[in-house]
Amino acid sequence: MQKLVLTVFICTLFSLTSFGQTGSGYGFKVGLNYTGNGDYFESISTNFESPDRNIGYHIGIYGKIGNRLYFRPELVYTKTKSDFDSGEFDVQKIDAPLLVGIKVLGPISIFAGPAIEYIIDSDFERLNVNDIENDFTVGFNFGVALNFNSFGLDLRYERGFSNNEATFLDNNNLLSADRLDARSDQLILSLSIKI
Repeated sequence: MQKLVLTVFICTLFSLTSFGQTGSGYGFKVGLNYTGNGDYFESISTNFESPDRNIGYHIGIYGKIGNRLYFRPELVYTKTKSDFDSGEFDVQKIDAPLLVGIKVLGPISIFAGPAIEYIIDSDFERLNVNDIENDFTVGFNFGVALNFNSFGLDLRYERGFSNNEATFLDNNNLLSADRLDARSDQLILSLSIKI
């Protein structure tokens, strides 16, 4: 029985190693984001409100240089949404993760790296967003990937580093003291297709 278990384990390990995506290339990626931006602070109180997470999506392209140790730059359009009692906060942005990864076992790899973010548009339901402090911000990604031939699946966590707040206008178009932490805080699930 032990020999059978050992034989099955070795055969499984060998097959996983032989099916792992190899070499450099490029392709497309698409997936879902489970997002909650930072806290919302109201000017009339010292209280803050944390968002309810919501599902968004992303679509983009990627490149991969290397095999066991690799560099993977990406260019991704992302749409996220966070729910607050005051309304929904929608963000559209372009993300450019610069990831370094290493294969750890067969098709499994781990990766991490910075992500440059450019916020295209933001909207807070029922409140007028004056502006987000910085259109360009920096975040960090880390996760695990599973690659088979030309298909890949990865799960990662992304967190914005840069302090980046949105301010609001009141009913008279005057700047309000209300503010929202606009840094990303999300889990990302992606399917990639190498071409």
